[in-house]
Amino acid sequence: MSVDARLIKRLPAVADATSFELNVHLRAEAGITAIFGPSGAGKTLILNCLGGFARPDEGRILVNDHLFFDAAAHVHLPPRERRCGYIFQDHALFPHMTIRENLRFAAASRAPANGRLNRRRRINDLLEAFELTDLAARKPMQLSGGQKQRAALARTLVNEPRLLLLDEPARGLDPRLREGFYDVLRRTRDQLLIPILLVTHDLEECFELADSICLIENGRFTQTGPRDVVFKRPASTDIARALGIYNILPAEIEALDPGRDTSRLTVFEFKLDGPYLPGRLIGDHGYLCVPISEFRIVPNDSQPAANRLSLRLTGQTPSSRGVRLQFEHGVAATASESEYRAIQGSDRLTLEIPRSVIYFVGK
Repeated sequence: MSVDARLIKRLPAVADATSFELNVHLRAEAGITAIFGPSGAGKTLILNCLGGFARPDEGRILVNDHLFFDAAAHVHLPPRERRCGYIFQDHALFPHMTIRENLRFAAASRAPANGRLNRRRRINDLLEAFELTDLAARKPMQLSGGQKQRAALARTLVNEPRLLLLDEPARGLDPRLREGFYDVLRRTRDQLLIPILLVTHDLEECFELADSICLIENGRFTQTGPRDVVFKRPASTDIARALGIYNILPAEIEALDPGRDTSRLTVFEFKLDGPYLPGRLIGDHGYLCVPISEFRIVPNDSQPAANRLSLRLTGQTPSSRGVRLQFEHGVAATASESEYRAIQGSDRLTLEIPRSVIYFVGK
């Protein structure tokens, strides 16, 4: 199960907006691929091209060996023939129908080969799987946000789609309902084994759900790959800044030893030990991209050790994970409440960077 889509779509300038061009090559396997980026980057336009609601100007869309679109061959399947499940931001449930009627209407749009009985059985199975059996006679306005999301997903799955498209599906849900929806989506991923494209601008949602990531900016993919590779190895400092989870520190390579798998770098006036840096030379200047979460606060009276920075504290703000600390040079770290109580009153703190997380990006 896979998607291979080359998409070029141009939007002309209008009264209050400049022209825009989407130009991407999307490849996705079974599992959840998150398309992550800011508003206006082209995320929803990608889904609309895949679903058949927008026609690319150039390119080709192949889904599980089924040709959806080919500009050169003048192939453009309408949405009803693509068997793409699409969950919109507003759920798109018919307000005048009950939940069971919504599923029945969706099922009737594609007559299954094995008849009406199996169609009824599948509807009942989905209602049960998404804990909607007791709500099946209700209309959408009588459901909570989380129940609407489950109903929208159940209706989308009734026709066994080849591809599932989700446009910010957890938008507007409170944390408890969002986590419940995530659980349902994970189970769906494990059971269906089809490509699932998830549009989001929520980084935590990517960490929670994504198997792979496509970072997008201004209609272009800036980096793609497995989630852990993309988030642990940003391809550039611009990408690292856009993600907002890194300290980006100017660094110079002082020593390299491939035999011992070590490097020595200077950051500000401090020396740091890191892993060997293939393809780099002594004297190279660049940046260390270190996740903010990896900075560890150590007592100021502790013994001197490698990989420690002594920095002046410039501010602090509450956060969901404790207290976010701001230091000179734009460095940030997070402290738990107990850690913060222990350092209150200090104007200078020592931060330790684990050797394993040091990642050097050239200029």
